[in-house]
Amino acid sequence: MHPTSPTIALDYPVERELSLRAVSTGIVIGVLLTPSNVYAGLKIGWSFNMSIIALLIGYGIWQGLAKRSAAQLPWTLHESNINQTVASAAASIISGGLVAPIPAYTLLTGQQLDVIPMIAWVFSVSFLGIWIAWYLRPSLLNDKALKFPEGMATLETLLHIYNQGHEAAKRLKVLLSAALLSGLVKWVDTFIWAFPRWSPTPQLERLTFTADPSLLLVGFGGIIGIRVGLTLLLGALLAWGGLAPWLLEQGLVQLPPDSSGPQFAALVEWLLWPGVSLMVCSTLTSLAIRLWALHKSTKAGGGTTWVVPKTGPASGFLVAIVLVVSLQALLFGINPWMALLTIPLAICLAAVAARVVGATGIAPIGAIGQLSQLSFGIVAPGQVPINLMSANTAGGSAGQCTDLMNDFKVGRAIGATPHKQLIAQTLGIFVGSIVGVLAYLALIPDPQSMLLTQEWPAPAVATWKAVAQTLTLGLDSLSASIRWAVIIGAVAGLLLGILDSVLPTHRARYLPSTAALGLAFVLPASVSLMMAFGAVLTWLVSCRWASLTERFAITAAAGLIAGESITGVGASLWQMVGNGG
Repeated sequence: MHPTSPTIALDYPVERELSLRAVSTGIVIGVLLTPSNVYAGLKIGWSFNMSIIALLIGYGIWQGLAKRSAAQLPWTLHESNINQTVASAAASIISGGLVAPIPAYTLLTGQQLDVIPMIAWVFSVSFLGIWIAWYLRPSLLNDKALKFPEGMATLETLLHIYNQGHEAAKRLKVLLSAALLSGLVKWVDTFIWAFPRWSPTPQLERLTFTADPSLLLVGFGGIIGIRVGLTLLLGALLAWGGLAPWLLEQGLVQLPPDSSGPQFAALVEWLLWPGVSLMVCSTLTSLAIRLWALHKSTKAGGGTTWVVPKTGPASGFLVAIVLVVSLQALLFGINPWMALLTIPLAICLAAVAARVVGATGIAPIGAIGQLSQLSFGIVAPGQVPINLMSANTAGGSAGQCTDLMNDFKVGRAIGATPHKQLIAQTLGIFVGSIVGVLAYLALIPDPQSMLLTQEWPAPAVATWKAVAQTLTLGLDSLSASIRWAVIIGAVAGLLLGILDSVLPTHRARYLPSTAALGLAFVLPASVSLMMAFGAVLTWLVSCRWASLTERFAITAAAGLIAGESITGVGASLWQMVGNGG
C-alpha cells in the first residue's frame, strides 16, 4: 500500500494538531531516543530514523489511555504526526556535527567546546537547515519526480496503525521486548559480568577478530540488509584479515613487543586512509552521476531542476544566518566574511541533498560533508577551523533539511499545517541539542584518548579528520605507503561509484556497497562481523517467514538499538557520578 493520494486528508480532518500533549510526548520520546543516535554514531558511524518508534510509542500510550477513560480525547492522526516530527528532529541532531566535525576539531586542535557553546553551535547549524527546508519546500514537494521514500514509509506506518490499531499494539510489544532484552544484556555486561570477547587465536585477537556481545550491532545488521552486511564482512576480511597482517609483516605498522589483545588504534591509523578515500570518492562520484540523471529526467518531464524558493517569513532565516555566522567568529575565530560564504553553500548543498533523498530515499550526508570540506579546502587552504566548522555549517544544515523535507511530505499527504510542523521541528532540535550534547560529553569526556579506539571507533570522526588533514597538510605529509593506499582506494571508489550508478538495479545489487566496504576499514573487525551476522540472520528468517519479517523485523531491530544505546548512555552517566564527575 502506498497512500500518496492527495485526498487522504479528507478522511482525517484536522481536529487537534500542535497540542500540548503531542509536543510533550515528542519531547519526552526525543529525550529518550536522541542519546541512541549519538551512541550509535560514535560506535559505527550510522544513525537510525526514529519517526516510526515515536509513532508506535505515542499511539500506544494515548490510544491506550483513551480506551480506558471516556473523558480522554482520542489521539489524532495529526497529533501523531507532530509527535514524530518533534522526536525525529531531536534524534537527528547528530547531523549538527556531534559525531563527526566537532570531535574531529578537538582531535586536531586540542580544543574542546564548553557545554553551552556546544549546545548553541549544534542548535544554530540545525536551525539554519530548518529554514532552508522551509524555503525549498514548495518547489521540492511539487516535483512529481521526487517521491521521498523515507517519508512515505513513515506515512504508510502512520496510516497503518490508525487503520489497524491491534497491529500497532503488537509492534509496540515487539519493540519494547527487544529494547528490554538489549538493555538487560548491556547492563549485565557493564555492571555484573563482562561477557568474554572470545577469539580463536591470539593473532586474530590482535587483528580485532573477537566476539562482540552487542545486540545493537545485530539490530543494525537487520536494518542494513544482506548486501551491506556481506560487504562489511568482505571489507573486514580484506582490511583486517589481509592488509593488517601484511602491514605488520612489512613493518609499515609497529606494535609494542609485549602488546596483547586487539590492536585497533595502531592499525586503524594506516587502514583508515584507503577506507576513507574509497568512501569519499565513491559517494561523490555516485552523487554527481545521480544528480546529472535527475537533472536530465526532470528536464525531459518539463520540470526545472532548480527553482527560486517562494518568499516567506524572512525573520527566522535572518536569525539563523546571524547565529551561525556570529558563532563561527566567536567560537572558532573564523573571519565573518568567510563565515558568510557558508550560507550560499549550505543552501546549494541542502538543495542537492534534499533532491537526492527525494529521488532515492538515501541521505548523502557523508558525501555532502566531504563536499563542503573540499569547497572550503579550495577557498581557505590550510585552515583547520574553516575546513571543519564552516563545512560543518553547510553539511549539517543540509542534513537537518532532509529530515524536515520527509516530515513535510508526510504532513502534506494528511493535510497537516506546514508552519506548525516548522514549530515542532524547532522545538525538537532545541531539545535534541541539549540532550545530544550532554550525551556526547557523558560518553566521551576525553576525546583525545577515547575516540578512534576499539570501544569508540567513531568512523565519521576519522573521515572528517583525515579529509581535513589531507586538505590542510597535503598528501606529501603522509608516508609513501599511505599515499599509494589513498590512490588505490580512490580509483576503486571511482570505479565502484560509476558502476553502482550506471548499471541497472538488478545488476548493481550484486556489487559491494562502497560505503560499507570503506567503513569496514575504519571499524574493528568484531563490529563488522556482528553486523554481518544480524544481516544474514534477518535474511534467513525472511526466507522462511517473509510476512512475519516484513511486519516485525525493523521494529525488533529498532528495539535492540534503542535498548543498548540508552542503557550504555545511562551506564556512562552512572560511572561519571561514581567517579565524582
